Amino acid sequence: MYNFNKENFLKVMNGAVGVKPEVDKIVEAVMKKGYKTLFLVGSGGSMAIMLPFEYLLKAHARIDVRTEIAAELMVRDSKFLNKDALVILSSLSGTTKETVAACKYCKEREAVTIGLVGELGTPLADLADHVLVNYSENDFAGDSIYIQLFELIFGLMHANGDFPEYEEFMEEFKAMPEALYGMKEAVEPAMMEFAKKYKNETYHMLVGSGSVWGETYSYGMCVLEEMQWIRTRPIHAAEFFHGTLELVEKDTSVVLMKGEDETRPLMDRVERFAGQYTDKLSVFDTKAYPLKGISEKFRVYLSPLMICTIFEVLSTHLEKERNHSLDLRRYYRVIEY
Repeated sequence: MYNFNKENFLKVMNGAVGVKPEVDKIVEAVMKKGYKTLFLVGSGGSMAIMLPFEYLLKAHARIDVRTEIAAELMVRDSKFLNKDALVILSSLSGTTKETVAACKYCKEREAVTIGLVGELGTPLADLADHVLVNYSENDFAGDSIYIQLFELIFGLMHANGDFPEYEEFMEEFKAMPEALYGMKEAVEPAMMEFAKKYKNETYHMLVGSGSVWGETYSYGMCVLEEMQWIRTRPIHAAEFFHGTLELVEKDTSVVLMKGEDETRPLMDRVERFAGQYTDKLSVFDTKAYPLKGISEKFRVYLSPLMICTIFEVLSTHLEKERNHSLDLRRYYRVIEY
């Protein structure tokens, strides 16, 4: 695959799978203390990666959950953020200013905190009550954090009596590194074609739903906008018909990010409409690609991870075709703001 280090990828993914014993210890400690409300907190892409788990918890568990943008959480006094709250925060660098400040804010309110980071000795790692760490660069960060969050969130669901198949699920996760690599290989021709065809496109509508909505939002903002300086409009499939449809014309690029959860009919509806009114409809459906070693019954939960892993392939090809480095920034972490 283009600009891809398989050995490094598998090392990072196996590292993520390998945090399971630490996850077990954290879940045991958290359940022993008890909690009433679960907060999923982050900034930018690290917040967006929480949205799938909020959806999955609401669909499959009896846990009171809310996803929060770190900076907003600190200026809005939540009556649920107290000694009975459990807070999960994610920052690959461990230095994201708002997320570190939010961790401190939560601890001041006596909430129990769990931090997911890419390196020990960072501010978030030092602050959080419990820490999960797996070294990863940005190119593999999404896959790594997803795997750890599946281990942790579904571990909490299992401990709450909501997911009895947890151990079976986790046993299959041992196959995930190779499975994700195989999926990337399978999707590369389609992503290469898209990058070549749309390298000069100045605007994309990205449509997602259910557990994939967080990835849709994240890919638009954190990749196409931040890393490629392309204007995008992420839109939830359920909301598409309440305004955005009026902007669809024959030359409007509409990209559908289809997963395998209960909300597929919402995506099918957008696909039928867009197919009639634009010549630039692109559909990326996780059902079209293998995830070797993972049972069909578990794929319904894994849509966001699968979307994340295949769109990482697109990112590298956009970088190549547009001659625009994914590391290039004008403002982000370049100037004070």
